[in-house]
Amino acid sequence: MAAEAPILVTGGAGFIGSNIADRLAGEGHDVIVYDALSRPGVERNLRWLQERHGDRITAIRADVRDRDALDRAVAPAQAVFHMAAQVAVTTSMDDPRDDLEINILGTFNLLEAVRRKPGTPVIFASTNKVYGDLADLEFERQGEAYQPVDTSVRRHGIGEDRPLDFHTPYGVSKGAADQYVLDYARSFGVPAAVLRMSCIYGQRQMGTEDQGWVAHFLIRALEGQPITLYGDGYQVRDILDVANAVEAYLQAWRRIDTVKGRAFNLGGGPDNAISLRVLLAHIGRLIGREVAIHAADWRAGDQRYFVADTRAAEAALGLSARVGWREGVAALARWLAAERGFDIAIADPQPMAAE
Repeated sequence: MAAEAPILVTGGAGFIGSNIADRLAGEGHDVIVYDALSRPGVERNLRWLQERHGDRITAIRADVRDRDALDRAVAPAQAVFHMAAQVAVTTSMDDPRDDLEINILGTFNLLEAVRRKPGTPVIFASTNKVYGDLADLEFERQGEAYQPVDTSVRRHGIGEDRPLDFHTPYGVSKGAADQYVLDYARSFGVPAAVLRMSCIYGQRQMGTEDQGWVAHFLIRALEGQPITLYGDGYQVRDILDVANAVEAYLQAWRRIDTVKGRAFNLGGGPDNAISLRVLLAHIGRLIGREVAIHAADWRAGDQRYFVADTRAAEAALGLSARVGWREGVAALARWLAAERGFDIAIADPQPMAAE
């Protein structure tokens, strides 16, 4: 009996990519991890995958801008999870050309490789930044968080029918790639789907100030260092545990015949919507001390509120219940404390009266 073809994960040593690769290998699939290994910490993720899964993991150190290398990686693959990207708004402001080449040209290279191999599914990691800063929506502050005045948005979040409105070079590059993927599904019949992610957090996240802010907040708090809040801290995000994100990616692949050509908003939804200030208070409870805060101006393209309307994804992908944000953040705090050698007892999560 012929061996099953491997699954390609571009950016497979990154935070979400390594979790996807781990889940796939754990289910018995061979996985090609294609990664430039340019982000600090990702080499540890790759070693972790190789130690856990041995020969099931094939590593290719290459950039998605390298068309020939990408062609060779796509050739044997039965499916592709395209996670490789330049992921930070701030970096895109500093070097918009690099951002363009990685996010647009890299995605185009992948789509062209897949177009020459008909029938290969592509699941693409997009972002909620494709919707812009939502400046046309009216918000009001209630307690520690901004809330939409529109009751439907407050109840359900931002849906896929929201007009696209690209802000910052990062928003433009990811938005253009998002649209390329959907058009290759329409124009060339590539079985592809797009997941527009909110804030994903969890194990293997090497958070920085520019990207991966939930882990970044925890790392700074564990180190006893102040955390910079850009804006007033009342901005709201719906955070999603990476285990739930991985499930959505795999379900999109498994159901590609019914979801191809579609884009879904993927996030924690209204039940996991929290402001930055609420999260910092929760972190303080977990580590047993108040977190120091440094205030700074708003950053370009920052949204005062984004909560994904997850109803379409739940219906189309058959997703299971999401991890509650309190328990998920506590689990990440324990993992980071162990991973980084902090001798700190993490408290059990408890609801906070101020929410």
